[in-house]
Amino acid sequence: MGLFTKIFSGLKKTQSKLSTEIRRIVTRSPKLTGDDIEELEGALLASDMGLAVTERVVDAVRSTYESSGAQAGSVLEIAQAEVVSCLGESPARLAKRDGLTVVSLVGVNGAGKTTTAAKLAHRVKADGGKPMLAACDTFRAAAIEQLNLWGERLDIPVISSNYGADPASVAHDAASSALGKGSDYLFIDTAGRLHTKHNLMRELEKLHRVISGKVDGAPHETLLVIDASVGMNAMNQAREFNKTVPLTGLVITKLDGTSKGGMVVAIQHELGLPVKFIGLGEQPDDLQPFIPADYARALFFEE
Repeated sequence: MGLFTKIFSGLKKTQSKLSTEIRRIVTRSPKLTGDDIEELEGALLASDMGLAVTERVVDAVRSTYESSGAQAGSVLEIAQAEVVSCLGESPARLAKRDGLTVVSLVGVNGAGKTTTAAKLAHRVKADGGKPMLAACDTFRAAAIEQLNLWGERLDIPVISSNYGADPASVAHDAASSALGKGSDYLFIDTAGRLHTKHNLMRELEKLHRVISGKVDGAPHETLLVIDASVGMNAMNQAREFNKTVPLTGLVITKLDGTSKGGMVVAIQHELGLPVKFIGLGEQPDDLQPFIPADYARALFFEE
């Protein structure tokens, strides 16, 4: 399956609802009425495109209609072009430094941090790199077992300890091991925590301080993992996490199970945090790099 086909398939729920609704609105009349504009806004907002992006798309569509009229297909093209403009042309890459690159995965419970850590390590290994995983979610016993199972499945080393161990200590040991074995990447799976729980956020700060003492500049990436089904509620998550541990990017998971795929556009545009990867399924290869042009095309593409 090609990359665009995989993205299109993963965004099918969002695309089907969004493009069908836009076609219904704009094919009723050669002119765009005030009611049509409101419905177009509603369709875009329902996909969690966000107010700022929605206004840009609607303004562009209105301008085209007023100047020359438009057809449904061209409206979808206008929307696609505006989304690309909001996202930017160039995909954001995973940081890479000489020696060991440390990547910390953070987020709330259930966002998919553990599987994301494993899938990122799988990508590095597939590209010829030497990844290592650190099971620093020591509050959820199943998380340690889950990451170790991923490690066995993908043949990637995992550093872990017992349930209830100090996460910062596990991170320190993992960094020592990764340095000793000449690993390229260390992916740290941290415990899920609500951004409103200040004691847990302080603990995350401690883990990052400890790892920076072991590896200069670490973590070199702090990626917030967000479940796409929460839609625009993810905006608050991103803002609050960014205050405590400065984020370098986002990973949006479970996009194949929601019709709110527009939230990716809203978050990157409004917060200025690059989306680096998107999750489109459960298999190791279903975590894909975020390519803005392909994503915008998949949102409005029609077979």
